[in-house]
Amino acid sequence: SLIIHDAELAEAAVSLARLCNIDPSLLLGPGGREDARRKAGSSGKPVLHTEVRIVKPDGSEAGVGELGELWVRGPNVTPGYWNRPDANQSSFTDGWLHTGDATRIDEEGFYYIVDRWKDMYISGGENVYPAEVENVLHQLAAIAEAAVIGVPHEQWGEVGMAIVAVKSGHAVNEAEIHAHCAANLARFKCPRLIRFVDALPRNATGKIHKPTLRGEFGVPAPIDSAKAKAS
Repeated sequence: SLIIHDAELAEAAVSLARLCNIDPSLLLGPGGREDARRKAGSSGKPVLHTEVRIVKPDGSEAGVGELGELWVRGPNVTPGYWNRPDANQSSFTDGWLHTGDATRIDEEGFYYIVDRWKDMYISGGENVYPAEVENVLHQLAAIAEAAVIGVPHEQWGEVGMAIVAVKSGHAVNEAEIHAHCAANLARFKCPRLIRFVDALPRNATGKIHKPTLRGEFGVPAPIDSAKAKAS
């Protein structure tokens, strides 16, 4: 279970919700409030009796600062999907659950969940994590919500498509969005395409449902993460 020492740790603990379908496998401790401030954005360290690995696309263990997929194993992790041998084969390796979270670890052993691994796309040989781009888009006061997906591109392999909903009573155009992204992101991370919608589709738990967006805009499913460039 997750230990939260006081209300100031709540924000730091939010990222734990990304570990879907399992009990929380990380905690922010043992330093409490000091670590929460010093390690802002971290999901913390493994709890007792839980094993955690970060695995790169080639199957090797990620080093400090390297991105990979978060794998977890322990008594608080599901042993598998009921009557879903296909899902179990793709989601488990020797009892390790592949969480689907793109994660890195720092030199002190604190874990940082960057994005969903399957949402990453590769543009010009560079890995792009939509969450970073979405955070920049949300800095614009006129944007109510935004989602970024990778779309095929003849020259770059994939480029970003930003799908945004504008707040009532506000206005923003493509040129303003492109300029804002160019000022805050590396060039290869800037979405090439902008699409406006009234609202973004959500699943039963309230999360933005990117498969629906891909279907609406005729975008194929994301590439196999095994093809991802190790970074």
